Amino acid sequence: MSRQFKAGPGAFLDDQAVAQRVLEHAERGTTDVVDDVWREPVANYRSTERFELEIRDVLRRVPTPFCPSAALPEAGSYLAREAAGTPIVAVRGDDGRVRAFRNACRHRGMQVATGTGCARAFSCTYHGWTYALDGELRHIPHEHGFPGIEKGEHGLVPVVVEQRSGLIYVRQDAPVPGPSPWDGLGELIADDQELLACNEFDADVNWKIYLESFLEGYHIRPTHRETFYPFGYDNLALVESVGRNSRVTFPFRRIEKLANVAPAERRVQGLVTYAYHLFPNAVITVLSHHTNLVVLEPLAVDRTKLVLYRLTNRGGGVAAKENAQRDAEFVDDTGAVEDLAVVCAIQRAIDSGANDAFTFGRFEGAISHFHRCMREALAAV
Repeated sequence: MSRQFKAGPGAFLDDQAVAQRVLEHAERGTTDVVDDVWREPVANYRSTERFELEIRDVLRRVPTPFCPSAALPEAGSYLAREAAGTPIVAVRGDDGRVRAFRNACRHRGMQVATGTGCARAFSCTYHGWTYALDGELRHIPHEHGFPGIEKGEHGLVPVVVEQRSGLIYVRQDAPVPGPSPWDGLGELIADDQELLACNEFDADVNWKIYLESFLEGYHIRPTHRETFYPFGYDNLALVESVGRNSRVTFPFRRIEKLANVAPAERRVQGLVTYAYHLFPNAVITVLSHHTNLVVLEPLAVDRTKLVLYRLTNRGGGVAAKENAQRDAEFVDDTGAVEDLAVVCAIQRAIDSGANDAFTFGRFEGAISHFHRCMREALAAV
């Protein structure tokens, strides 16, 4: 008989509580479960109208992770990409503050930055209008051709920025009522974690289907039989929620060695994988030797851009990069490929008419929590 888990208020479990709970489950053959089964209408994955509401009323109105703070290490460091369909550029100013702007020149709308880099100013490559790192318009070539223009009224248009938990969050439009996005998170990415890579790729799948693949351990044995399962368990995971966020803990079998360690001295780094879901569309995975920030950017109702930031784990050291790269290659070449194949196959079958709803059982509580929060956020607008 599985044991039910209800998250405590305000924080995720610490190492000692995680270890104890996993050891109890391993001994009893149980896992965390939630009270109810959730049925999510398939129409919510197929409807263009619903997709547009998710973008307009949630992804642009909730603070969402844009990049790790480590992606902007010094004054002038910038990163430009689309978030919820809007071109955004984030930059660290000379004062150390991170700001973000709609990436469009105030003259004729040309994007003023692409990719990543370090700059002293943003100069539009169309006509040369130039903006300081704080977004102020500083220079207009042949300014006499624009009589009466007020530079102070033509700076880059800012979006709201918060730097929390080692991440840069952006919010584009008026906020959706709801709990704080940061309650209980603590430090997710530490100052000593080094950014190794930033990659993007597109997948022919709805963003929520892709997200769901990160949020349950029920699939580990069937999907990852020769890759992840030999190191882990069949359907053993911890599921916690704080506010709209959640965390799923996937233990490795080697955690059982902690049974012989005094509870107060137990540490789980390298013995579990943590998957933090940061509502609505980001996941941080903390693996044995590396950490990923994954942002799922919806492109269309059936297409998603995965933006992946890869970092070393905490602690650094000479071997940190090498260990992180080796760990990441194993995950990329095995489990990530298997998960992508599954979610794309679901998308290909979604118009088959076989299902009116997808059914998420008591083992899949983080997914149920996500859909419940999405429904509440849409209703709050």
